Amino acid sequence: MTVSGSDTRRVSDGYRWLQLAIGVGCMVMIANLQYGWTFFVPDIQNKFGFDRAAIQWAFTLFVLFETWLVPVEGWFVDKYGPRVVIFFGGLLCALGWVVNSYATTLTGFYIGQVIAGIGAGGVYGTCVGNALKWFPDKRGLCAGITAAGFGAGAALTVAPIQAMIKTDGFQAAFFNFGIGQGVICMILALFIMAPKQGQTPAPVVSSAIQQSRRDYGPSEVARQPIFWLMYFMFVIVGAGGLLVTANLKPIAADWHLTDIPVTLMGLTMTTVTFAATIDRVLNGLTRPFFGWISDRIGRENTMFVAFGFEGLGILALYFWGHNPVGFVVLTGLVFFAWGEIYSLFPAVCTDTFGSKFATTNAGMLYTAKGFAALLVPFGNYMQQATGSWDGVFLLAAAANIAASLLAVAVLKPWRKSVVQRSQVDSAAAGQYAT
Repeated sequence: MTVSGSDTRRVSDGYRWLQLAIGVGCMVMIANLQYGWTFFVPDIQNKFGFDRAAIQWAFTLFVLFETWLVPVEGWFVDKYGPRVVIFFGGLLCALGWVVNSYATTLTGFYIGQVIAGIGAGGVYGTCVGNALKWFPDKRGLCAGITAAGFGAGAALTVAPIQAMIKTDGFQAAFFNFGIGQGVICMILALFIMAPKQGQTPAPVVSSAIQQSRRDYGPSEVARQPIFWLMYFMFVIVGAGGLLVTANLKPIAADWHLTDIPVTLMGLTMTTVTFAATIDRVLNGLTRPFFGWISDRIGRENTMFVAFGFEGLGILALYFWGHNPVGFVVLTGLVFFAWGEIYSLFPAVCTDTFGSKFATTNAGMLYTAKGFAALLVPFGNYMQQATGSWDGVFLLAAAANIAASLLAVAVLKPWRKSVVQRSQVDSAAAGQYAT
């Protein structure tokens, strides 16, 4: 279907799903920048002798620049559209991994990861924001499907990346995968569009989903205390998942599990390869799954279930993850209970503050992931100081359980009052206008 610049009629659902699919494709192309990093860490350490915690600062810098610039990139999207931001984001993603392929110092890896982070943030924030705008009637589900591209997008390349690292070296893997992923993302960017007013359905009306009828600008959102509660919850839940994401292979190595073969469901792989593959798949599936659930029972109720399950999953990994099968299964459960934050938080933010500035507002909330990433090196330093991962796992489990309780005890009633007040304000403004 062709949509002209002046066409404000409802577009077909098929066209909306096509736009969503393009966004998912872009997300798949940037997934390895975060989820593939753990495979490179041991080889970087072995080749150059860098301290592991120092290497992981590169991962933290990637996440910081992936998240903290998203509000700025969101402003460009809201003003100029998604195409240019995704195109240049893909270019920077490719450039970042090319820099990594030539890096011989920590500074070189830091620079490469900063460049890649800026690019990934532009693509990620734009695609999620675009999904929120195209689907006000299925916001949780479609934000989840888009985020699933990032969560599960690396699953198919787990084995190829590790194989290339083993046969050709990690520099070749950085270079070849960086160029390939970046170019495909740039091509997909040429076909993405943002909806115009009137082209999408009205926001859903449901007793379970409280949606604002008022559009808050970014500066207004930053002054809302409830936004900072969401922000705090995002940080404490995000930190645990990022610690496992960045340290999956190092944790397996410390527990002497790395190269032990595991057979499950008729498949046999080494522990780390099996765990990483299952983790990526489940980390992707959880995003539309819990997003769909939240469209039916409410965002906060879903957070209570998911965050609580995450806390229990981390505790289970701590107690029973020291054997190969337990490690594979329990890391999968941890990632399944963690990945939904990337659908629930953008959805609850847009429900609360409206869709007009959804990309920028959700991007502001997404910067919480950057603060969560600052805890990744802290976790490594804690592990080095104590000689075990015990304290890291226990803190992460406690943080998730605390967030699950905050969701229903504080966020749910507070957000209900905020949305009701916005509806009163909107009705009053309409009456005054007439």
